[in-house]
Amino acid sequence: MEVIMFTARFWRETAERAVKSSAQALIGLWALDGAFNVLSVDLKLAGGVAAGAAVLSVLTSLVTSGIGEPNSPSAVRE
Repeated sequence: MEVIMFTARFWRETAERAVKSSAQALIGLWALDGAFNVLSVDLKLAGGVAAGAAVLSVLTSLVTSGIGEPNSPSAVRE
C-alpha cells in the first residue's frame, strides 16, 4: 500500500480544500452577524473560526487519504 499523503499533489489539493473551508466558515460567520461591517470585524474570532475550519479540513483529508483516487485527499473515485 502506497503512502499517498507524502505526494505534492495530495498536499496541493489538501491546501486548496483548507483555504476553501476557511473562506466558507468566514462567510457563514459574517452572514450570521446580519450586517457585515469591515470596521467592526472581530479579527480574533474570525481568525479562530478560519483556522479551525482549515484544521478540520486537513484532518478530513488525512483520514480519507487512500480511499478515493490515488494521491488525492478525496474520498470519491472517478
